[in-house]
Amino acid sequence: MSTALITGASSGIGKELAVALAARGHELILVARRKDRLASLAKEITATHSSKVTVYAMDLSKPGAGVELEKKVLSDGHSVDILVNNAGFGTNARLINEDRAVVADQIQLNVGTLVDLTIAFLPGMVARKSGAVVNIASTASYQPVPGMAVYAATKAFVRSFTEAVWGEVPAGVKVFAVSPGATATEFFDVAGAKPAGALAPVENVIKTTFKALDSRRSKPSVIDGFGNKLLAFFSGIMPKRPVIKAIAKVFVPKDAK
Repeated sequence: MSTALITGASSGIGKELAVALAARGHELILVARRKDRLASLAKEITATHSSKVTVYAMDLSKPGAGVELEKKVLSDGHSVDILVNNAGFGTNARLINEDRAVVADQIQLNVGTLVDLTIAFLPGMVARKSGAVVNIASTASYQPVPGMAVYAATKAFVRSFTEAVWGEVPAGVKVFAVSPGATATEFFDVAGAKPAGALAPVENVIKTTFKALDSRRSKPSVIDGFGNKLLAFFSGIMPKRPVIKAIAKVFVPKDAK
């Protein structure tokens, strides 16, 4: 039985992916900061599915967290067949008003730990010539986002990094980025931001992810939602200045000078 490791598994996309992967018969390794939520989710899954669930309550925004998690996984005798790097967060403020410590944690979680865990578990997949690395990016990766400058930049890194690694792996191993748009999760509450439009159901992101996992044709990245695909396309061909100015009107806090 294959094993899926999911970071940021206590809520939102990570939680729903955990439930959906358990329904497919995968054993699970769930990682997040909130131990109580992980325990509740594990209980929920084992009550309805036969999957074995291992939980690690860890803060992956701290340097060295990836190495620590890898040691726990290996010492407990696990191998990882599917890695879902889902953990991440954003903040909504002008850069000059950002908390530097929070920004450092954001970069470490969204970029540093994601890269480290990919390096940790991808070699085993390559050796077995099977497995998948799923990195959760964002439609914010397709253009700069004033007011969420660091978050958008980290997601641009995630998408670029993932697409490059896709070009390195052999047949049988999938590496791809999933770019959701605004989704009904805790993201905007944590970021202190308001979405520009309606929030898509988490289930849509799960369907997009599984479609890429199940496809015979390996893709370096996928975007959830037709409207988001159009926005990403036009963001790429339109002049940068009007795109950035338009986004700034939505996300730069109005009370900041």
